[in-house]
Amino acid sequence: MQNGTRLAAVDLGSNSFRLEIGYLDHGQIQRTEYLKETVRQGNGLDENRNLSRQAMQRGWDCLARFGERLAGFRKFQVRAVATQTLREARNRDQFLARATQILGFPIDVISGHEEARLIYQGVAHLLPQSNERRLVVDIGGRSTELILGHAYEARFMESFRVGSVAWSMRYFPDGVFTTQAFETAEVAAKAVLDEALNTYRPDAWEVAYGASGTVGAVGDILVEAGWPEGLITRDGLDWLLERLLKAQSADKVRLDGMKDDRRAVIGGGVSVLRAVFDLLSIQEMHVAQGALRHGALYDLLDREQEQTDQRHASVNRLASKFSIDQTQAQRVSKAARHLFRQVAGEFTAGEMERLLRKLGWAAQLHEIGSLISHSDYHKHGAYILDNADAAGFTMPELHRLSLLVLGHRGKLRKLEVDFEDDVFVRQLLVLRLAVLLCHARRDPDLQGLLLQLDAPHRLTLSCRPGWREAYPQSAHLLHEELLAWQKTPWTLSLSERA
Repeated sequence: MQNGTRLAAVDLGSNSFRLEIGYLDHGQIQRTEYLKETVRQGNGLDENRNLSRQAMQRGWDCLARFGERLAGFRKFQVRAVATQTLREARNRDQFLARATQILGFPIDVISGHEEARLIYQGVAHLLPQSNERRLVVDIGGRSTELILGHAYEARFMESFRVGSVAWSMRYFPDGVFTTQAFETAEVAAKAVLDEALNTYRPDAWEVAYGASGTVGAVGDILVEAGWPEGLITRDGLDWLLERLLKAQSADKVRLDGMKDDRRAVIGGGVSVLRAVFDLLSIQEMHVAQGALRHGALYDLLDREQEQTDQRHASVNRLASKFSIDQTQAQRVSKAARHLFRQVAGEFTAGEMERLLRKLGWAAQLHEIGSLISHSDYHKHGAYILDNADAAGFTMPELHRLSLLVLGHRGKLRKLEVDFEDDVFVRQLLVLRLAVLLCHARRDPDLQGLLLQLDAPHRLTLSCRPGWREAYPQSAHLLHEELLAWQKTPWTLSLSERA
């Protein structure tokens, strides 16, 4: 990616939506603009975990304003990610369909592990280089992420369903602050976070950093009250708790440095932060400048090159963990990529490289379910990918990969995919053909095989004279494949050139 390229990240958090815009300057991203709006989507989840119409509308309105600012950006320059509220929302597809259209760019719902990884990347890239072992804490609206890392590497990551919005709604529903309410909220937070004790114990890290919302708000309040800048201590938290109890309710809190949009969730945020301090024996926490949105920006850069793309490393880890036959995987990948190039002429070089990389991952992992059982291994493989914690992947990306693995063999009519998605169908078709051609688990003879897109939804595979006679089993399997595609909106035919 060239110096001067503009980049943008959109963070759809449970409390606030944020837009970070910058430009690339010799490997670093320099901020040019930052927008934040308090949307409080987390407040809009009902008891059935459905977003209310009002909460969706607040989100759409905000994204419309962000979308206007992003006019002129291209797809590869923008990363939009959604976190805990949309992970939970049962009707998220309804919100995302319109949100994507309004924003003008895809919105990826990321897993808790991926959120934690991106948070760490954002924090690490805005800190000086150091050999210190770091604990990074991010208390969001409906989730709290804990990460242990060194330099740019996040080594242990976890996301817990406890946050400032959720805890304020549950333990301070009327905004009333009492000693009993804070004690109850802290005990409840510790109960959720308790499993972090073994991994995040004090001897596992040297310096604690806090990122984003709650930590940033507490840091601002404390520095205005005369506490050290950029540092949160136990004494500082005790002082802040006294001020909140003295105010007795959220609407009566008057503290320099506290923004109005933070008032309604300060009780929940402080109770969770105090629980983290107590549980992990933190004496002091540095307020970090980096956050999820910064991690998303730097991840855009990493995705441009295979050697820095975290997803590539995750695929390799999964392949190793599930003892995949690497020789066969590479054989299938080579054949699939060869065929895909023949039917993907309209893509730019950059788009083509990204599509080939994703196709290669599907080929590499198509037998991932075989370690569980060879019977219906494609179904086992799809399940594994849909439920894996694979760093670098968003939840939709993993699901798309799982669909390719599920569909690489077997009946097509039972596959719940959008057959109007031309790119996906072409990837699926060439993967199926590659697996078929590699059925003998040796390098296939691809000489003279030509796949052509004759018309929308219509492809022809032509072979040289004598190919079918030389490879009768492959020819038979191809005939079966033609029949399978007849039951879809797509048509595949086989011909022999004169």
